[in-house]
Amino acid sequence: MSTTRDRALDAAVELVGEQGIRALTHARVDERASLPKGSTSNWFRTRDALVAGVTTWIAETERAEFAAGGALEITTPDELIDALSGFIVAQTEVFAPRTRARYAMFLEGRRDPTLLAPLLEQRGLYVEWTTALLGHIGAAHPAEAARMLMAAGDGLVFHRLTVDPDAEVRPVVERAVRACLD
Repeated sequence: MSTTRDRALDAAVELVGEQGIRALTHARVDERASLPKGSTSNWFRTRDALVAGVTTWIAETERAEFAAGGALEITTPDELIDALSGFIVAQTEVFAPRTRARYAMFLEGRRDPTLLAPLLEQRGLYVEWTTALLGHIGAAHPAEAARMLMAAGDGLVFHRLTVDPDAEVRPVVERAVRACLD
């Protein structure tokens, strides 16, 4: 069973993902989460604390899902293509509001390095994992390949969220992964 804090954070992520960072207020979170007025401010006294809580919540949630998703068991390029394709589809469909919220928090964090820290830490874990994985499956220059692959993935996610929600994923991911191995 989720706590009132969890419900508030889930609602806050939905609000930011659907309406942008300006929609994030204690009252709107309480309303979205069907919590009594003032509940969110019990956990997060200021708006800055709420924004920081949302940022940390996104990073923690995604880290837990990543760890539980079996991504660490990938051993071939085709498995990586399948996993990344599925990840991008999920981030742009089922988890689209959270993905939009993450992007909003990255932009908001440009003015506050402490706000950005949980997201950058999360990103760093993905970079390390991708670099090690690419080295394991045969990339000659795994660090460079990881930067390219992640940039391609970010571009595809952004494109699906903003321009073409039906853009094909697998062919793009396959080209990017194969290019990493050349």
